[in-house]
Amino acid sequence: MKIGYVYYDEIFAGKIIQDDNNEFIFEYDDKYFDDKNCKAISLTLPKDKKRYTSNILFPFFDGLIPEGYLLEVALKKFNISINDRMSLLLKTCKNPIGIVSVREEYYE
Repeated sequence: MKIGYVYYDEIFAGKIIQDDNNEFIFEYDDKYFDDKNCKAISLTLPKDKKRYTSNILFPFFDGLIPEGYLLEVALKKFNISINDRMSLLLKTCKNPIGIVSVREEYYE
């Protein structure tokens, strides 16, 4: 199982999980969900109490993974298969250009 801690503008928003059956799960943190000032991380993942599930990495998260030359650098540096999208997400999306980041460790 792989777990990523999702942050919106440095505020912990929820977790993305790839379970042992290769199913992807995203759910918002209760504290983040209850804060009316906190926004959804994506239009495709509206702020909701439900658990989002998918057989593939959610397109929003997949879109955070670098492309082109930066992807090639990451594949070599971390020795990750291009098909291991969750590992690529965890290794390359700690400090993305956008407002959403995904980290391997939880912090406040």
